[in-house]
Order: sequence, then structure tokens, then C-alpha cells
Amino acid sequence: MEATAADSTPALARELDAACAAAKEAGAILRRHYGERAFTVDHKGKDNPVTTADFEADRALKSLLHGAFPHYGWLSEETADDGARLQRDRVWIVDPLDGTKEFIKSIPEFVVAIALAERGVPILGVTYNPIKDELFSCMRGGGVHFNGAPVRVTPRADLIGATVLASRSETSRGEWKAYEGKLTVKPIGSVAYKLALVAAGRADATFTLTPKSEWDIASGVALIKEAGGCVTALDGGEIRFNRKSVTLSGFLATNAKLHRALERMLPAQ
Repeated sequence: MEATAADSTPALARELDAACAAAKEAGAILRRHYGERAFTVDHKGKDNPVTTADFEADRALKSLLHGAFPHYGWLSEETADDGARLQRDRVWIVDPLDGTKEFIKSIPEFVVAIALAERGVPILGVTYNPIKDELFSCMRGGGVHFNGAPVRVTPRADLIGATVLASRSETSRGEWKAYEGKLTVKPIGSVAYKLALVAAGRADATFTLTPKSEWDIASGVALIKEAGGCVTALDGGEIRFNRKSVTLSGFLATNAKLHRALERMLPAQ
């Protein structure tokens, strides 16, 4: 029988502790590969590299998280999806290395991303940058913490001067030129890292019109919502997780006060 919320540790404390420990363990693997430069690179598709570090970190996460909570479902970028997760109320959604291109280029803007979703809603999020030793964490009702200290989204209500984090790949392709002079655009690697930075008040918003997968954003959605922010699909709808198709067309994530103004700036969906 599947575990339910009532069967689980109160307030998700056990799950959060496990997720933080797993993120640190996977982060240590990435840090070792990053320093030794001994990993090999393959490609899953156009502009979609994967390394041996991705797979090693994935194995560690699955052993620690799925091993500790075997009744929870499992969805990871680097684990073959057998669909069994669709029958589970609670599902771990992870990306063992979000920002692989930055990792390969020795840019310290990649993270381990872990979320726990319950009936489609992320209720726990952990994002860890192993090179900068930055740990962003939250559980439902417990607030967001950055290396143990409580944080929240920014209070900015005016687009003028707002800092919006953009994809390095998208800016290099010229996809953000339309926003020059309207926003302060800052390119940063890793989708999950950008979302975590917004949750911690290090920037005001981030968005993308490029399709992303659930594992790219699940941890960040949990963090931003718990920090008082807002994340929606490009059409303004709620983003649900543990769906049969894990791809979404894009998203808009803000401190909530800027959400409507940024929505109006984006192309109609």
C-alpha cells in the first residue's frame, strides 16, 4: 500500500532532511568531477549534453531518496521513466545536474535539484550549488532557507530597475533583445538555480518561452511559492507535476508583485 500524508513524518521534516543530505552527497560527486575534469560527455539530442557526472549523481540520489522512501514515485532526468510514478500520490522529482552546459564549461552555475510533489503540487524543494556551497531549501508551511537563514522574494513592485534572470543560451541567441531597456537582464546558468535565486530575493523574476521539463523547475516552484512568489505557465495557468507528459511550454516566475506586468510584456500564448 502506498504511503499517504498521514503515514509520513509530520511537517515533512524527515523528507526535507533526507533531501538536503542527498543534495549534498550528489553535490560532492559533481564537485569531484568538476575539479578533476575526468568526466566524459555524450549528447541526448541537439544542444542537450549529458556527462558521466550526471549519471553518477543520479544513482546517488535514487539510492538515498527512493531507498529511504520506497513507496514514493520517482522521476529523474537521468532515470528511464517506467510510468509507475503515475500511480503514486507522492513523487520525488529530481535533476541530478541542472546546468550541464555550465558544468562542462567550468561555470559554477549548476545545481542539484530535488522536489517532492504530492498529488501534482510540489511540497518540498531543495536546490544545491556544490561549487558555491549554496543550499536553498523549503517544505510546505516552513518557509524558505538559504544556508539555514530564512529568505523571501523581493518586495519590488515596479518593472523599472527589476532584475530578471535569463538563460545564457537564450541571450546568446538574441532571444532577449526585445527586453533590453525595459528590464535589467542578467544571464545565469541552470533553470533551477535561477528559480532558487528569485526565491531567495537575489533577483526579482525569471521566465522562459522555451519548453522545459518538470525536473528543471519542480524544486524552484516549491521554493518560490513558499517564499511568497508566484510561478505560472505562460498562459497564466497553474503548473501541475507528475503528469504523463513532463514537458511544459515555458513559465513565468516572479515575486508576485511583478507578475501581471511581466505577463503583459510577454508574447500572447
